[in-house]
Amino acid sequence: MNYLINKTVGIAIAATTLLVSVPTFAQTANAPKPHTIPTAKTASTIVEIASANSSLKTLVTAIKAAGLVETLSGQGPFTVFAPTNTAFKALPKGTLEKLLKPENKATLVKILTYHVVPGSVTSKTIKAGDVKTVEGASVKIQVKRGRVTIDKARVTKTDIKASNGVIHLIDKVLLPPDIKL
Repeated sequence: MNYLINKTVGIAIAATTLLVSVPTFAQTANAPKPHTIPTAKTASTIVEIASANSSLKTLVTAIKAAGLVETLSGQGPFTVFAPTNTAFKALPKGTLEKLLKPENKATLVKILTYHVVPGSVTSKTIKAGDVKTVEGASVKIQVKRGRVTIDKARVTKTDIKASNGVIHLIDKVLLPPDIKL
């Protein structure tokens, strides 16, 4: 009889241990992994985005020659009306090559900063009127039937967002009023 009681108690203890440990095992075996929040990748700067855009290679070359990489990679925000490679090709023959020479750096800086407006101006916030550029002179922005022009250059692509502003592609190189090529 003692044998039967001991065996029954032993089975009861084993069963109880098993019943108690199964939920514990289940909790650890299927425990959810800690929820990690992925960190957002920092968006690229204006210069990084322009460098990655094949239609802005000439602009990037000019930005480097003018020594404006650090400025346009800075905090901003800036709005850049970026002339495409085709816009630069439309300049009179030899003009670009002349502007890229070190002795013409001041003129190149003046031209490039005439394409930059302080702040982040998107297609939704752009308004017609005269807007002062980083260069100091103003550009004339016109908005008609959904088309935007800046000093007679047509905006061909809008709202390329960067971490430090926004880029709009244009079809002509803008020239400050005091620059004649």
